[in-house]
Amino acid sequence: MIPTLTFGRTGHQSTRTIFGAAAFWETPQKDVDATMELILQNGVNHVDVAASYGHSEQGLGDWIRRNGKPFFLATKTDQRTRQAAYDQIRRSLGLLHVDQVDMIQIHALHEEPDWTTAFGPEGVIEAVIQAREEGLVRFIGVTGHGVPVPEFHLRSLAQFDFDSVLLPYNYSMMQNPRYAENFNKVLTVCKERNIAVQTIKGITRSPWNDVQQNRTTWYRPLEDQADIDLAMHWVLGNPQVFLNTAGDINLLPHILESAHHFKSCPTDRQMQDLSERVKMEPLFK
Repeated sequence: MIPTLTFGRTGHQSTRTIFGAAAFWETPQKDVDATMELILQNGVNHVDVAASYGHSEQGLGDWIRRNGKPFFLATKTDQRTRQAAYDQIRRSLGLLHVDQVDMIQIHALHEEPDWTTAFGPEGVIEAVIQAREEGLVRFIGVTGHGVPVPEFHLRSLAQFDFDSVLLPYNYSMMQNPRYAENFNKVLTVCKERNIAVQTIKGITRSPWNDVQQNRTTWYRPLEDQADIDLAMHWVLGNPQVFLNTAGDINLLPHILESAHHFKSCPTDRQMQDLSERVKMEPLFK
């Protein structure tokens, strides 16, 4: 079975492997349907999507229209002002064929101008609060990418009591002293305040560089099952975090296989060997 963990103060017992529906960006509906059946067969009970993920909300919503919503459903708004974000949230509910999502997240809040606008007058923070007050969403989170994101998350958490955060976490990324120090500060704050911590880019191998892109992920992922096991089990070895799956439905069977067989965290030596053997590089520098 895939291990579960209480998703912060929401009280939802989420599978520690959360399905990242960015994988549905341009996916035909028949493949969306097959993938949804696969994740449910594997016990995954938490799905994370976003308004900016191509046709993902539409494809997922068509499945929900026919099958209901037997999972915790989160989406994201990438708008920075109140009205634009509120309108986008309403549009997401329509595309997803639901009256309410379990969580709305302010998406990719990791640059200064965006952050200032988001928390300023008529900023997106007012829209997500309004949506919660109106019962359109139950909980509110914040997400981000890049080396500075833990620092932005710390600022965001000082400004507003978010229910979850989302940010990159993998072995290569945590070799960056600045990132590792601030990531661990985020973990401390989240533990103190019972805030869920979602992680992304868990099976990153490197940027594509000069390699021909053969996956729908915008980074080069690990592909061998044994390598995916090491990378995923390293992430899951941190008992506080969730791991959101990669944006490629063809990698999903390997990821689910790995999630089912998690027992313990690989050693530093094992991860160093993996990093050297496949020439792992940080995606963000």
